[in-house]
Amino acid sequence: MPRKLAFIIAFFVSVNTARAADPHETLAHAKAATGGRAWDDIRTIHTKVKVSTGGLTGVAESWEELQSARYADSYELGPVVGAEGFDGKVSWSQDTSKQVLTHDGGEEYEAAVNEAYRRSLAYWFPERWPAAVVEDGGERSEAGRRFLIVRITPKGGRPFEMWFDATSYLLDRTVEKGGTETQTTHISDYRTVGGVKLPYSQQGTNGETQYDQIIAVESTEINPMIDLVRFEVPAPPPRDFEIAGGVASISLPFDLVNNHIFLSVRLNGKGPFRMLFDTGGANVLTPTMAKELGVASEGALQGQGVGEKSEDIGLARIEKVELGGLTISNQVFYVFPLESMENVEGAGPFGLIGYEVFKRLVVKLDYEHKIATFTTPEAFAYNGGGSVMPFTFNGQTPQVDGEVDGLAGKFTIDTGSRASLDLHAPFVEKNNLKAKYEPKVEAVTGWGVGGGARSAVTRASTLKLGDIVVSKPVTELSLQTKGAYTDTYVAGNVGAGILKRFNVTFDYSRQQMIFEPNANHDAVDDFDRAGMWINGDRDAFSVVDITAGSPAAEAGLKSGDRITAIDGKSASDVTLPAARLKFRSDPPGTKVRLTVQTGKTIREVELILRDLI
Repeated sequence: MPRKLAFIIAFFVSVNTARAADPHETLAHAKAATGGRAWDDIRTIHTKVKVSTGGLTGVAESWEELQSARYADSYELGPVVGAEGFDGKVSWSQDTSKQVLTHDGGEEYEAAVNEAYRRSLAYWFPERWPAAVVEDGGERSEAGRRFLIVRITPKGGRPFEMWFDATSYLLDRTVEKGGTETQTTHISDYRTVGGVKLPYSQQGTNGETQYDQIIAVESTEINPMIDLVRFEVPAPPPRDFEIAGGVASISLPFDLVNNHIFLSVRLNGKGPFRMLFDTGGANVLTPTMAKELGVASEGALQGQGVGEKSEDIGLARIEKVELGGLTISNQVFYVFPLESMENVEGAGPFGLIGYEVFKRLVVKLDYEHKIATFTTPEAFAYNGGGSVMPFTFNGQTPQVDGEVDGLAGKFTIDTGSRASLDLHAPFVEKNNLKAKYEPKVEAVTGWGVGGGARSAVTRASTLKLGDIVVSKPVTELSLQTKGAYTDTYVAGNVGAGILKRFNVTFDYSRQQMIFEPNANHDAVDDFDRAGMWINGDRDAFSVVDITAGSPAAEAGLKSGDRITAIDGKSASDVTLPAARLKFRSDPPGTKVRLTVQTGKTIREVELILRDLI
């Protein structure tokens, strides 16, 4: 679900006069048009609204303290209940189970600053929150209407545009670019309340209209008394988990498949189910799993990942999540059609868990021995010699400062990624990395929510994260135009190809990670030596993508071919992870015999594996 439920009062901004050279003069005209001096006497606002999005309906409230630029929101949308706010320095959010995340930097913080700027009417009262930039954005015409644009960048925030009807001087929309998408909010239905004009309707969109967010104001209260505690970061919730026997720690084995961690999990006493364990991942069920559990799914919200397509996701509630002797109660799960991913992973059915577990416990992932250990935060103390690395949150995912070949940036730490190092498309473009590395390989390098992800592949010299140095990691320069790898705030994503060189402890309560080198630390980071991406296809492997000039291309393989046997062994007797591992890890020069079906034609081909980067 979208993080921000922006409320109507957030968008009282100025109107622009035609070709105004001085935007501050324009702001003065706007103030006069929507209430003039009546705005001077407004100190607090309390708004109640109805919300609908993705087939769900609900209610929300907002509270604003204008002079100090503080605000707080709460919402109930189907099974999802939450809150978020800004205390003047830190932005915070609280999820359905009352777990709290705070941000004092990054994309979430910049978005909160923009909210605070608009809600405090700082474009009219700059002493409340200064702007780094206030400028005329020119004129636009659309559907027979003329719009005047003001562009503002609040101090500590990010640029946003305001489009005003040139005839009425009323705000028609705001446009703000985030890390991966541009959000446009259309505003209408102005009514006079307390001597000022307020819009009573808004519709937010990122361009995929089926996921639009529609808000209708039910009531607005001017200058109510507000307890200032409402704006403060909420206290931690009561404990909603327990470990059998009252012990402080428990260890469980995990499977490492395609560099993904899979745990065995019971839900509402049923299962066990196979669940992918992802540092920032939400709780996810497939529709098949939801049906087996007998739980209902509500809504059709927008789900996105590394691919460029969106998928509908519903919401369901699970009363009990069990990982061995660890039980977590009352969890909201997204219901998402991951069944198609079974052909990508070569395993299934499976769901996903992550953040909700990491947030509550200290989690050590022993990649060397494939053991996950869960410890209560108060019982955890570290006295070893590993590298302790502080982190902030990018959404729900740990993010650290680092650099790749001397280029500084922020990197997310992602156990849910099979890759070693993915560099995001904006970072690649900004630093002209295709010219720097001159990659010879362009290919599908991953597959996730939304489909395949394409990258140019090279090998960086060094990746530094804190005092950790990783030499010659396989580095994927994203070619995506939508999705997670187009985030302008993040340089790249560090996946399990690098993480598995260490035993890693995640301590979300203290916002730190601990990296201990293991037996795999100095292993060579290999890339596919066949030059193709394959997925499962019943009793065969389907060729999805061929790398130009690769052994697969030279052998005449094409997208759409089906590999029915490898070295004389039927594909039905070879797991997809094992096939991928062979193509990646067998030494250069290895000859691999494939039986290939193209339409009704069956032929034998030979690949000679070689290093492509």
